Amino acid sequence: MKEITEKEAFSRMASYCSMAEHCCSEVIEKLKKWELATEQVECIIKALQAEKYIDEERYCRSFINDKIRFSKWGKRKIAMALYQKRIPDAIIQKHLNEVDEEEYLSILKQLLEAKKKSIKAKDEYEFRGKLFRFAMGRGFDVEDVEKVR
Repeated sequence: MKEITEKEAFSRMASYCSMAEHCCSEVIEKLKKWELATEQVECIIKALQAEKYIDEERYCRSFINDKIRFSKWGKRKIAMALYQKRIPDAIIQKHLNEVDEEEYLSILKQLLEAKKKSIKAKDEYEFRGKLFRFAMGRGFDVEDVEKVR
């Protein structure tokens, strides 16, 4: 692979970050594949942040909105995914607390109503267990399921 200069790497990453929201860990991972020195990677990250190509707050907010509205994930699954992307916990919790509770619960209610139609169970206990497992697998809490049932 051709050696990439720091200036070229910054230019490529600016273009990459302009197309969609990305967090620092995604950009760092990509830069490391190009075998840049750690000092160069840090310099590029600082420059991208200064130019607002990367913003962890903005990334977190858009990630949460996308996953709740389109992927229909619960807060636990979202928090875990953001944690794996090395987003600070304070930022994650701040933006998860800003989620509109009414919209969040209506999404869960739609999911549960659809799932209820396909559950086959011999009794109410088994039915509830399957419903709760489904919701928890999507990242929702037991308390959330209880609220919409």
